[in-house]
Amino acid sequence: MHDDRELVEARLKRVLDERIRPAVYPASVPLDVAVWHAPGEPVPVAEGLAASPSPIAVGDVWGAPWGTSWFTVTGTVPADWAGRTVEAILDLGFDENMPGFQCEGLVYRPDGSPVKGLNPRNQWVRVGAPVQGGEEVRLHVEAASNPVILDYHPFLPTKLGDKETAGSEPQYRLARMDLAIFDEAVWQLVIDLEVLGELMAELPVDGARRWELLRAVERALDTIDLQDVNGTAAAARAELAGVLTTPAAPSAHRISAVGHAHIDSAWLWPLRETVRKVARTTSNMTALLEDEPEFVFAMSQAQQWAWIKEHRPEVWARVVKAVAEGRFVPTGGMWVESDTNMPGSEAMARQFVHGKRFFLDEFGVENEEAWLPDTFGFAAGLPQIIKAAGAKRLLTQKISWSQINKFPHHTFLWEGIDGTRIFTHFPPVDTYNCSMKGSEIAHAARNFKDKGVARHSLAPTGWGDGGGGTTREMVAKAARLRDLEGSAAVVWETPAEFFAKAEAEYPAPPVWVGELYLELHRATLTSQAKTKQGNRRSESLLREAELWAATAAVRTGSEYPHERLDRIWKTVLLHQFHDILPGSSIAWVHREAEKTYAAVAAELNEIIDGAQRTLAGKPGSGELVFNAAPHTRNGVPAGGAAAAPAPAAAELRTRGEGGYVLNDGLLRVEIDGRGLVVSAYDLRAGRETVAPGQVANLLQIHPDFPNMWDAWDVDQFYRNTVTDLVDADEVAPGEEPGSVRVVRSFGTSRVTQALTVEAGRLDIRTEVDWHETEKFLKLAFPLDVHADRYASESQYGHAFRATHTNTSWEAAKFEACNHKFVHVEEPGWGVALVTDSTYGHDLTRTVRASDSGTTTTLRVSLLRAPRFPDPETDQGLHRFRHALVPGAAIGDAVREGWSLNLPERRVPGDVEVAPLVTVDDDAVVVTAVKLADDGSGDVVVRFHESRGGRARACVSTGFTATGVAVTDLLERPLADAAAPELTDGSVAVSLRPFELVTLRFSR
Repeated sequence: MHDDRELVEARLKRVLDERIRPAVYPASVPLDVAVWHAPGEPVPVAEGLAASPSPIAVGDVWGAPWGTSWFTVTGTVPADWAGRTVEAILDLGFDENMPGFQCEGLVYRPDGSPVKGLNPRNQWVRVGAPVQGGEEVRLHVEAASNPVILDYHPFLPTKLGDKETAGSEPQYRLARMDLAIFDEAVWQLVIDLEVLGELMAELPVDGARRWELLRAVERALDTIDLQDVNGTAAAARAELAGVLTTPAAPSAHRISAVGHAHIDSAWLWPLRETVRKVARTTSNMTALLEDEPEFVFAMSQAQQWAWIKEHRPEVWARVVKAVAEGRFVPTGGMWVESDTNMPGSEAMARQFVHGKRFFLDEFGVENEEAWLPDTFGFAAGLPQIIKAAGAKRLLTQKISWSQINKFPHHTFLWEGIDGTRIFTHFPPVDTYNCSMKGSEIAHAARNFKDKGVARHSLAPTGWGDGGGGTTREMVAKAARLRDLEGSAAVVWETPAEFFAKAEAEYPAPPVWVGELYLELHRATLTSQAKTKQGNRRSESLLREAELWAATAAVRTGSEYPHERLDRIWKTVLLHQFHDILPGSSIAWVHREAEKTYAAVAAELNEIIDGAQRTLAGKPGSGELVFNAAPHTRNGVPAGGAAAAPAPAAAELRTRGEGGYVLNDGLLRVEIDGRGLVVSAYDLRAGRETVAPGQVANLLQIHPDFPNMWDAWDVDQFYRNTVTDLVDADEVAPGEEPGSVRVVRSFGTSRVTQALTVEAGRLDIRTEVDWHETEKFLKLAFPLDVHADRYASESQYGHAFRATHTNTSWEAAKFEACNHKFVHVEEPGWGVALVTDSTYGHDLTRTVRASDSGTTTTLRVSLLRAPRFPDPETDQGLHRFRHALVPGAAIGDAVREGWSLNLPERRVPGDVEVAPLVTVDDDAVVVTAVKLADDGSGDVVVRFHESRGGRARACVSTGFTATGVAVTDLLERPLADAAAPELTDGSVAVSLRPFELVTLRFSR
């Protein structure tokens, strides 16, 4: 029997490949084809349609990298095809294994109305069903010759990732341009046999159902006349009808299929190409919805919806109609599917503010789920942000990619740092590009971790990454799997319908506390340093712009720049997409990002400067210091401006053994002749920071050649080889008073550092002219601190990680994320390292043989040099700023982090500026002061408890407030929140650890 089974399976494969699939189109005639190659960037549709094309033939090459070609195909339906279904087959030169990663097209009618998209798995365009015969066919195809960048392995460096270096060599060869008869019966037979063959392969070898299917398939193959497949397809299907109508077992796993096309807003293509990818995919999906009454399609990323509305109004009209019918579903409620590790507190909140508001304004839809299938791990502060935005659910798939530890649940409650819990689902199908293959459906059922207490899971179904979406073949397979013995039961449902069923059947799911760490793609915390710096700087400038513009509007009546800030926020949020901010896109994307961040900085600085000059009064002999940080510093109140002297420089003297000593009365730092910190002595505590026998401010370089995913991954074996950069070209007093200058050369690179001591902290400004390849640069601080955990700032608080590697879960976190600070502490004394732009770090602990003390070594990640997908990653000049803060409690770490990221601004003027809002407890950090988005003039204040404890504080206004409400992130009053009492412009608040609160003051 075993040999018989293998023979039938081999027979099925060959007959399908060589006889039945080719018979889907039994007759064809060629179309006439002409082409016009657009010069430069893509042109408007009307221009492409009006262009004068030149003849081109099947077999001819076309398409320079990143070019646009407008094909015009014309022909006549043969008269003897009357009564048949006819389709145009338009193959631009596709590789069917790579949908979304190569050339694509969007088909238009002569009047400019879109028909559908073309991609390797979707090459057909319906002409008539049935045709009359004699119809004239004329179609236009806007074809994008996007080059193939990804060849999974090996990842080879390529210059194709930037139009400026890609050259002009044609990328594709026109393969097929035909009119063809479409035989519905044969196509349905193909689907029948694929479903049964795939299901058969997943069933137990000796199970009765497997053999039942095998015999039915064998009978069908016997029935087919291989010389007349079209004439015998219906009879073959009849042999399969019985096994296709046997219902699933009542206990079968239930899968909610959601039509989907995960479209990366940029990755191996630039942003401008994503606009067209979205248009192609949504054209396909609206067409499929018209043909398939049970099909449901969900699309996330409000930015992508906005692109359609702005750039393709003819497609937008079809989308709006489908949304109104309830089958084209806005989902996710975020501006883009962003990275969630690196965006700061307010930026993460604004992802939901702008995303949810778009869907509310355009469709009246309130999304209750975060939809992030492909994001590279999830920060522990995210649950309360989701809740504060009015949502309550999360879907992701990416955690299944973890290399070391298998996540123990598929449906669970995720608890964040403040105790908020979010109902979360990981689809056990383990892909966000499900194609309804039997192996995928069987894997989902077998893999589901919550058997016995739940039986529902979700399958995002459709080609993604580069788009494409669901195909008619996937819909046909799902129809057969709706109720089929031996298979999980599949039904098309919206995300909301799935979550409602999942929550109802699983009222007490398990709880996972803390971050959802992805044990993969750890290097995305470091790759493309300028992109990351642009993000951090933009976030800081947006805070300042909102604060000072709001203060100026309330105090002087000047206009608040609502529209400008809204536009800039959306630009910054777009660039937090999970392949832009993580540094894993092609060179074109990051080159454009650098220019965009520069433009953002210029515009925000203009807003800030204008507001501050309005507030400061007439320039005279005086000078004001504006403090945008949430804590008082140097006598200047948080959110205000006052006259303040410049801080005095630390004492600088030579060191007897060589080098220099910096001393500001709080901290004494010794720098040896190599420019390395051999001592950082906390004078207040009488405590040394640097571990005995070690040196800090130590640059270390590693070889960095991961097994795969160059820009994404750093593999643990990189630590096996390290070079300490201890040789100095120069160690001398710096240009600024009280500073030391250190210069080092290594490889073909050069580092210049300026070290200063101020207010008890060691400031390190590092400039790197980086020209290494496949190397990883770290900056190390071995600390004399004994602790079993440490804190890293995250959104609206901080998360703890172990300093040890007791378990594989802890060992896997060998590279982790921080925002503005990392803090390690033993009872009574700690150390913080704060940063203005870096995110990646590692922390290890060792026990010294000399005194059995613990050395805790904290290293920040500065630069990498992967060669794929951008072969010039990080090459060039970079500037970083870090500060070592000995004796820091967690509150000090919070304060110093804000101080470093929001440097004071000195402005000519003589009118001191009182803050719009003050808080009388430093544990309560104000992250936003702004005017309400609705233009009412109300003042919105967002704050949180920052130290992980309880806080009672008084929030006071520096203006006449007539009322106050607790709101969600969208500035809507919370129905279940007690109305706060406003007394003389002040509100008393009580916060639990890390609790986030938004207050809206009317005036």
